[in-house]
Amino acid sequence: MTPPLPEEYRHPPFDEDCAPRQLLRLLSGKWTTMILHSLHLLGGHARPTQLMRAIPGLSKKMMTQTLKELEQRQWVYRDIEQVMPPIVEYRLTELGQLFVEPIEMLYQWGIAHSEALNRAYSPEKP
Repeated sequence: MTPPLPEEYRHPPFDEDCAPRQLLRLLSGKWTTMILHSLHLLGGHARPTQLMRAIPGLSKKMMTQTLKELEQRQWVYRDIEQVMPPIVEYRLTELGQLFVEPIEMLYQWGIAHSEALNRAYSPEKP
């Protein structure tokens, strides 16, 4: 069981820059959590083709866009090996690894409550 929230987060209104809202904004991108989770599962680093294979439905355009955003946040580092052709690999930074923890917690919750999630996505008709 998780500890109770601090008093300031138990009653609305919630400030625009409060920690829970900041976290939800950071993780709200459609592919953000999947890319971070996949990099984590692939040992903290992966080439773009590995990410594409690991995440069905992820287009090259969206992968590139999301990786650029993650780079700007300093959650991933793009490592380019100067050979012909260049080898590009994305690596989780320390900060990126820190954000893997809440993602893993959400995924564990999702697994534990998969029936409820299935009902939420496929509500029974009355």
